[in-house]
Amino acid sequence: MQAGLDAIEWGGDVHVPPGDLPLARQVRAMTEAAGLQVSSYGSYFRVGRDTNFSCVLDTAEALGAPSIRIWAGSVGSSEADDESYRRVVEETGRLADRSRQRGIGLSFEFHDGTLADTVSSSVALIRSIACDNVSLYWQPQIGVSPENNLTTLTAFLPWLSNVHVFQYDERRRQQPLEAGEAAWRSYADVLRSTEKPRYLLLEFVKDEDIGQFLKDAAILKNLVRHVREDGAGR
Repeated sequence: MQAGLDAIEWGGDVHVPPGDLPLARQVRAMTEAAGLQVSSYGSYFRVGRDTNFSCVLDTAEALGAPSIRIWAGSVGSSEADDESYRRVVEETGRLADRSRQRGIGLSFEFHDGTLADTVSSSVALIRSIACDNVSLYWQPQIGVSPENNLTTLTAFLPWLSNVHVFQYDERRRQQPLEAGEAAWRSYADVLRSTEKPRYLLLEFVKDEDIGQFLKDAAILKNLVRHVREDGAGR
């Protein structure tokens, strides 16, 4: 593969829709033939709102995904009432049990408009669920200083699965990854403090340009190489 990357997260919105098992098997075969690993299935399943998890789970299994990215409800942590919070916690526990039977983990997207929208709400949620196959994604919050993002990443470490990699400036304009290389090196230093393997995944590329993607991939490979010096990361 030209970019020299190791893995890919297939999305449930465009790449592999939930329920299309023949396509999931085909994409799995294509991925393996290209010498890539399936890092995860990027679903848009919202716990507490959506109901057909069986479809998502079957698709992830057919795809050969070791984990499924899910979303913690459909309202922010400051807006959620006790009942909706309890529903997300209890339902996640049930989904985690079903997923464990297939050897698959669940991982919450760290995102606005969910119960995992701040460092404190994310950690509190994962502690309330208390399942060993439920974890957290991390990504830098746009418009937040590298120092504050570093604090969040450090707090997530005990439950951290994969990392979404991208770069925006303080005015929320997308940038080449090179523009944030110093910040990403500091994040990589935090990741080196644990030997748990995880994937660093390019999520957004400026102007969706192939040339920029290849440049960002080169920066990412250097970051991963930096992490691997102490034996952590993928």
